[in-house]
Amino acid sequence: MATAENVRLTYAFDAYCPWCYGFGPALRSFAQDNAHPIRLHIRSAGLYTGARARPVSAYPRMAEECERVAQLTGVGFGAGFAQALTDGTTAADSTAAAAGLAVLCSQADEVGVPHLAAAEAVQQAWFVDGRSLADPEVYRDIADGLGLDASKVPAAYASRAPWEQARADFRALRRLHVSTYPTLLLHTAHGADRLGSATSTAASLTAALDQCLAAAFPRPSSPQPPVPQGEL
Repeated sequence: MATAENVRLTYAFDAYCPWCYGFGPALRSFAQDNAHPIRLHIRSAGLYTGARARPVSAYPRMAEECERVAQLTGVGFGAGFAQALTDGTTAADSTAAAAGLAVLCSQADEVGVPHLAAAEAVQQAWFVDGRSLADPEVYRDIADGLGLDASKVPAAYASRAPWEQARADFRALRRLHVSTYPTLLLHTAHGADRLGSATSTAASLTAALDQCLAAAFPRPSSPQPPVPQGEL
C-alpha cells in the first residue's frame, strides 16, 4: 500500500510505441524530480504480439504517427530508424523487446541502474538507430553502455526467464485494464489512478501526483485551541 512517503507507480510501456518514446524525457525528469518518495515499476506491454508481430511495412502509418509524436513532444527520430521504415523488413515484436528489457533490468537491479534508463536505451536502439529489438546483440550493446555485464546477455536472453517475465507483464497490465500506452498509474488503497497523458510535461505530472496524494492522504486538521473560561 502506498503512503505519502512511499509512492508506488506503474509505467505501462512498449518499446515499439512512438508515444512512449515521446513521453520518455518528461517521465525521466519527473522521476528525477520526485526520486523521493516514488518507486517506479516498468511493465512492458504487448502492443505487437501474435498476429500483430509483423514487419513494419504492414504499418504504413507508423511514419506519420512518429511525425505527430515529434511535433507534440519535441523528440527526434534518427536516420537509422527512417531507413528501417523505408526498408520495411524489421518485425515489430513486442515480446522479444520485453524479454530483452527484462534481461537488462535483471542486471540493473544488481548495480543500481534505473530500469527507466534501460527502457530508454532500448527505445533509442529502435527509434534512433533503427535496430531490430529481436536482435540479442542490441541488448549486449545496451548493457555495455549502461555499465552492465554484456557477456552475460546472450545466454540470459536465450533462457526462459525473460520471456516468462515479458508475458507476466502483459498479463499484469491486462488485469489493470491498461490498453493504451504510455500509461502511468499511481497505486493507493483506493486502486490505481492514471497520471497525465502522452504529452504531459514533468511539471504537470508532478502537479497531478501532488493532487492525487493530497486526496488519498489528507493532512489531519489542526486541533482548535481551548476557549478560555472567561470568554464563554
